[in-house]
Amino acid sequence: MAAKARLRSEALPNDQLITLLRNMLLQRAVDTRGFQLNRQGKVAIAMGSEGHEAVQAGAGMAFVRGRDLLYSYYRNTGILLACGFELAGIFRSQFARATDTTAGRSIINHVTDRAKGIASISSIIASQCTHAVGAAYALRYRGEKDRAVLCTFGDGATSEGEWHEAINFAAIHTVPVVLLCENNQWAISTPLDRQMRNPNVAERAASYGLQGVCVDGFDPVAVYQAVRRARAKAVSGGGPTLIEAKCYRFLSHTTDDDERTYRTREEVAKQRENDPVPRFERRLVEGGVLSAERIEAMRKQVTQLVNETTDAVEREPFPSPESLYTNVYAGPTDPWAG
Repeated sequence: MAAKARLRSEALPNDQLITLLRNMLLQRAVDTRGFQLNRQGKVAIAMGSEGHEAVQAGAGMAFVRGRDLLYSYYRNTGILLACGFELAGIFRSQFARATDTTAGRSIINHVTDRAKGIASISSIIASQCTHAVGAAYALRYRGEKDRAVLCTFGDGATSEGEWHEAINFAAIHTVPVVLLCENNQWAISTPLDRQMRNPNVAERAASYGLQGVCVDGFDPVAVYQAVRRARAKAVSGGGPTLIEAKCYRFLSHTTDDDERTYRTREEVAKQRENDPVPRFERRLVEGGVLSAERIEAMRKQVTQLVNETTDAVEREPFPSPESLYTNVYAGPTDPWAG
């Protein structure tokens, strides 16, 4: 009864709760497939986001499609999908196919979809933050109503100068941006206590004159509500909010990284007790939203979809050699001509 009462008090209908879970399952399935493809030698590198599923599903649900803009970072497969990016597009990026939105030119997950408001991703840590506040300033300058920018980044980005510049600019100009830190405790191999004396990123907001909010990053509903409130504040002229969602990165930074060199198996196992996927599944079962059988069926459907999509994309063509210099130089595509 307590679980049911808690779910009802969150004011989310069952279909939204189910959507949150499906998005979390899809994100994990995509990550698992990416690591498998790398080990099979089919993709050069894969990047996992296990532990971030709740943050990204919740934030993506608060994103208003057709109105908002997303400036995300490289560990954001789940939020891209939750904001409407095509599943096949994720694998086109991984396989570097000609059908990829960057024509196979970018590293994995560095995708873009202008029509959906999804900006290009950069590998330069925190650079998307300055891009995001610039876009938010443009929305305000043009007087566009009910539009906001969602900017996501990791805890490592908050140690970069561009992050501080972006936060300061956003505060001064009260631009409509939601700043979401996915604090997974690790900046590649650097632990949080080697990055900052104060482990709470949200508390930095006060020094810039912003509101800071800290939420449980293993709880998709809590993240959704925090981002939704911050968006409502932003579009009403109340300015930015810095949200810190505390989560954990369960896997290595990428398939090129060996996490065993800088953290113990015991630490990861302890954090796995808070794994957001089974935790949310149990919550929906206890709340009477879904049965365990329906969840298992959903998981199988998602896995089948991911596998079929992977197989279809793998059959798509690579970029042609003749296109090597396109979108690089202005004028003729052949840089050695004339």
